[in-house]
Amino acid sequence: MTTTVKLTTPLSDQDVASLWIGDKVLLSGVIYTARDAAHKRLIDLLNAGQELPLELQGQVMYYVGPSPARPGQAIGAAGPTTSYRMDPYTPQLLARGLKAMIGKGKRSPEVIEAMIKYRAVYLGATGGAGALISQAIKEAQVLAYEDLGPEAIHRLVVEDFPAIVINDCQGHDLYEEGIKKYAR
Repeated sequence: MTTTVKLTTPLSDQDVASLWIGDKVLLSGVIYTARDAAHKRLIDLLNAGQELPLELQGQVMYYVGPSPARPGQAIGAAGPTTSYRMDPYTPQLLARGLKAMIGKGKRSPEVIEAMIKYRAVYLGATGGAGALISQAIKEAQVLAYEDLGPEAIHRLVVEDFPAIVINDCQGHDLYEEGIKKYAR
């Protein structure tokens, strides 16, 4: 049976261990945005032994390239992007303490294995609902890589940001379970 879980960032091992596939999550606190170009830069920094522009321990990364904010809004539409493009970079970030990722679509077996090893989860956000999702974002500021435009790393303050657990840290996969449920 799925439940609705309210969590505040940064996340702990206990927070993510309590989550199961299908659970609805309402996140509050600070989360960060990054897409593939920003991920590559983060990994290049790690490989060069340099500091990252953000502390990853306990953090949540949202795969989004938000549109510009309209007057009076913190951010424009902020719908998830396809997550597999971040898969080559994700295990290294999980090893540094990243606890959750938000996006859409399946993750690679290597990422799922790293989520089990480093106790992290993958959350799904509803694609095509960027305008609705943006209502949960109360503040937004560019943190790093401003030259990437909407793909820069943003620091977002969120309140009851809606997501669903797609992969839990026990290795379960909501997509696979859904297929099994309806297989003949």
